[in-house]
Amino acid sequence: MTHHQPKIDTSPKVSDEIRKTTCYMCACRCGINVHLKDGKVAYIEGNRDHPVNKGVLCAKGSAGIMQVNAPSRLRAPLKRVGPRGSGEFEEISWEEALTIATDWLEPVRKENPEKLAFFTGRDQSQSFTSFWAQNFGTPNYAAHGGFCSVNMAAAGIYTMGGAFWEFGQPDWDYTKLFMLFGVAEDHDSNPIKMGIGKIKARGARVIGVNPIRSGYNAVADDWVGITPGTDGLFILSLIHELMKAGKIDLDYLARYTNAPVLVNGDPKSPEFGLFLRDDDGKPLVIDRKTGKLTAFDKPGVRPDLHATHRAAGITHRPVMHLMAERYLDKQYAPEAVAERCGIKAEKIRTIAAELARVAFDEAFELEHEWTDFRGEKHKTMTGRPVSFHSMRGVSAHSNGFQTCRALHVLQIILGTVEVPGGFRFKPPYPKPVSAHPKPHCGVNPGAPLNGPHLGFVQGPEDLALKEDGSAARIDKAFTWENPMSSHGLMHMVISNAHAGDPYKIDTLFMYMANMSWNSSMNTGGVMEMLTDKDENGNYVIPRIIYSDAYSSEMVAYADLILPDTTYLERHDCISLLDRPICEADAAADAIRWPVIEPDRDVRGFQSVLCDLGARLKLPGFTNEDGSAKYKDYADYITNHERRPGIGPLAGWRLGKKGLTHGRGAPNEAQLNSYIANGGFFAKHIPEGSNYYKPWNTAYQDWAVEMGIYDSPQPYVFDLYVETMRKFQLAAEGHGDRQPPDNLRERIKATMDPLPIWYAPFEDGNVDPVEYPVHALTQRPMAMYHSWGTQNAWLRQIHGLNPLYVPTKIWEANRFAEGDWAQVTSVHGTITVPVAHMAALNENTIWTWNAIGKRKGAWALSEDAPEATKGFLLNHLIHELQPPKGDGLRWSNSDPITGQAAWFDLRVKIEKVSAPSESLPAFDSVKSPVGQGPDHLEWKVGK
Repeated sequence: MTHHQPKIDTSPKVSDEIRKTTCYMCACRCGINVHLKDGKVAYIEGNRDHPVNKGVLCAKGSAGIMQVNAPSRLRAPLKRVGPRGSGEFEEISWEEALTIATDWLEPVRKENPEKLAFFTGRDQSQSFTSFWAQNFGTPNYAAHGGFCSVNMAAAGIYTMGGAFWEFGQPDWDYTKLFMLFGVAEDHDSNPIKMGIGKIKARGARVIGVNPIRSGYNAVADDWVGITPGTDGLFILSLIHELMKAGKIDLDYLARYTNAPVLVNGDPKSPEFGLFLRDDDGKPLVIDRKTGKLTAFDKPGVRPDLHATHRAAGITHRPVMHLMAERYLDKQYAPEAVAERCGIKAEKIRTIAAELARVAFDEAFELEHEWTDFRGEKHKTMTGRPVSFHSMRGVSAHSNGFQTCRALHVLQIILGTVEVPGGFRFKPPYPKPVSAHPKPHCGVNPGAPLNGPHLGFVQGPEDLALKEDGSAARIDKAFTWENPMSSHGLMHMVISNAHAGDPYKIDTLFMYMANMSWNSSMNTGGVMEMLTDKDENGNYVIPRIIYSDAYSSEMVAYADLILPDTTYLERHDCISLLDRPICEADAAADAIRWPVIEPDRDVRGFQSVLCDLGARLKLPGFTNEDGSAKYKDYADYITNHERRPGIGPLAGWRLGKKGLTHGRGAPNEAQLNSYIANGGFFAKHIPEGSNYYKPWNTAYQDWAVEMGIYDSPQPYVFDLYVETMRKFQLAAEGHGDRQPPDNLRERIKATMDPLPIWYAPFEDGNVDPVEYPVHALTQRPMAMYHSWGTQNAWLRQIHGLNPLYVPTKIWEANRFAEGDWAQVTSVHGTITVPVAHMAALNENTIWTWNAIGKRKGAWALSEDAPEATKGFLLNHLIHELQPPKGDGLRWSNSDPITGQAAWFDLRVKIEKVSAPSESLPAFDSVKSPVGQGPDHLEWKVGK
C-alpha cells in the first residue's frame, strides 16, 4: 500500500534581509548571519565564511534571538531613590545621567584620580576601556582576568610568549595526540569541538585530565580523574619520566630555549641564579663549535646544553643542568606522586610513554625551507604531532601559576610548540615579555596616568608601590603580595575599598561585572560591604556607577545605572590590540555593528565613555579646542591611532597607494568594508612563515609589515624565568627594593624560576580530616557566565544546578534521588539538592556555576528553579584565607599573580532533610524592569 507523503518545504525563506556580524553569546566570537524580517531578528545561523566557526553555531549562538528579546533588558538610565541594595530606582534622561556622572568624577580627577576605581568585566574592549582609564589618570583599572585565568595567560607569556585559548591553538591538521587539562567548556567551544571532531575522524587520540568527566572529557579516549590542585605534580612527574627515558627534544631545547644559557653559580654573589650576560646584556651560552662563551643569538652559534663555564673558582652551569637536577629527583617519580594525584603510578608511566612515542616515533617533516634568527637555513620543518590545551581548571588555584608553567615546559621539552602537529601561536602572539608594557602607577591630579596600568614586571623595580612602600593600586596588584599580577585582582577591589586598605576610594565604576553575586567570593559579605555605612551614616564606598544590559543582581547595588545595549544593537571592536579572532595561519579581527536598532533608551557603554571622556576633558577624548574628539565608539574605532598607522582595526586602512592592511592611515569607510566582508578581516601568513614564528625571519618580517611589531622580535623560550629569581634575590636580602619581612619566606618558596609544585594553600589552612572533600564549579557549554540563565531557550537545558556527588560519597551518606545535602567550609554553609555522578574524582563534588539566581533579578519569577533550587558555591569561598594566627589576613589568591583561588575549596558534606529552597536564601531584590511574562512570544514579519 502506498502512503501519500506531504510535500514539505525544508528550506523556507525565513527572512527578507541577512546581516552578518559577530556573536557574543560566549567568548568564542563566531561569525553569525542574523536573519531579519521587517527589521526584527527572525533567526540566527553560523556564517560559513567566518574563520573562527566556519558556519558552526552552538546552542548559545542560536539562542541569541532570545537574548535581544529578554524581558530583563534595562530600558533607560536609572538613579537610585531607595537604600542601596533595595533595587528602587527612577528612570532619568541620558543628559541627567551623564551630568551626574560628570559631577561625581570631575572633582575626583582634579584632586586625586586614584579615588576612582574603574573595573570592567567580561567585555572585549579592554584596549579601549584601559585607554579611557589611563586618560582619566587613575591607577585603578583592570578587567576580569584576575579572577578568571591570569595564571594561564601570564605563565604562558613569561615562559614562551603566549598561552592557550586566544593566544594559540593545536595544529588540528597534523595532531595525533591531544591532551587537555581543566578546560572551561563555555570558552572556545566551537573551534575545540570542530578540532576534536577533525582529529578523531582520522584516528587521533584525546586524553582528558579533569576531576570531572563532562564535555570534552566525556568524548576523550582516556580520562584522568585527577585530584584537584595536583595537576602540577602530575605534569612534573611526566617530565621526570620523559627526562629519565631521554625522550626530550635536545636539538629544539638548544636552539630555541634558554636551556643552554649559563646561570651564575656563586652563592655569595648578588647575582646568584641570574644569567651570565655580555656587555650588551645578552645571555651567554657556550658555542658547541668553538667551545667559547658567546651571546645566545650570535649568527651561526650552536648553543651547548652540556658545557659549563668556570671562572674565579666558580662553576656556572646551563639551565639544562638545573632542570635535570630538579626533575630527575625521586620526589617526582610516579610512585611518589600517585597517591596525592589520585592517579596510579603505572598510568602516569603509560601517558608519559605515549607522549614520547607520538612526539618522536611519529615525527614527520614538511618540505618548507626557512631561515632562523641566527641566519641558519633549514630545508624542512620537523613535525611532532602532540598538542595540549588548558584553561581555568588548572589556573584557578593558589599554585596555578607554577602549574601552568609546568604544562608549558612539558610542551617545550617535547619540542611541540610552534612546530607542525603541535601547539601554534595566533597573531599577534608570540611576543617576548620584553615586547609588553610594564605596569604604571604615576598619578598626577588633572593629568593622565604616566603609562599603561597593566603589564609584565621584569623585577622588583617594576612593582606598583608608593614611596612609602604601600600599594599604589586599590587591588594591591604588582605588590610583594602578588608581584606578577598581570591582569590585576578584580576580586579584591570591593573588600579592599571597604576596608580602606590601602586607601579609601570615592567612586566605584564597573561594567559587566556581577560582583554582588556570581563573580565574587564571599557573596553575602560583598553585599554587606556594598551597603555598609560609616559612623556618620554615609556609605563606606560613597558612589557606585554601574553599566549592564540586563537587570542583574549587581544593578540593585549601584547609585547610577548607565544601561548598555545588547550585542546586536552596538558597535564592538575585536582588535589585534586586544583579544582578536586570529587563527594560527592568519591575523584576523572583527566587529559588531547595530544590525537592529534598540527599542529602548539605551546606549553602547563604549560610546557613553566617549561622551563622558569629552565632558571630563580627558586629553585622549578631546580636540585642542575642547570639542569632543569622537562622536561615538564607531568614530573611535575608525579614527583612533594607538601609534602612527596602527588603529583598533587592521583591515582596509589607507596606504600611500590606496587601501592596505595592517599599517595605514584611518579610513572613514573602514567599518563599511568590514560589514561588506561579513564583519571580519583576515590576512593569511605566507606559507613557510606560519611555523617556528618566534625564530622564523620570514614571519618576523611579515609581523612588522602587519604592524604587530615595529621591528623583528625573535627570542627564545624561558624554561627558567629570570624575573622570578630576581624576586627571590630581593627576599634573600639583595637589591634596593626589599619585601616586608613577613613575605620573604613565601617569595623564596613560591617564586622558583623553574616550575615547582606546592600544595594549594587551603590544604594547609584547614583540617583535612574535618574538611576532606574538594568542591569545584564548572561552566556549562550552554551558558556564558550569568547571561544564559535568563535566556528562555537555554534555561530549558540548565534550569537548575544540582550538586554532583561521586559514588563513594553518595553511598557513604546513603543519598537517594531527590535528597539534599548540607555542605560546610571554614567560611560558610549551603544546603542544596544532590545528584549522583560516577565519572568523578572520588573525593570531589561539583556544580555548574552561575545557574543560581537571586530572587527578583533577571526578570525571572520568584519561584523560578534558578532562584529556589539553583545555588552558588561562592557562599563557601572567601576572598581571604582562614586566619593563620599571625594577625594577618592573606588573600585567597595565587601568591605570584594574585589569581583568585576558586578551586582550592575544601568542604564537608552530610545528608539533611530537604528545605523549601536552597540555602542561604536572600530576600527578593526589587528590579527596575519587574517580572517577565510567563510566556515569551512575539511576531516577526507580516
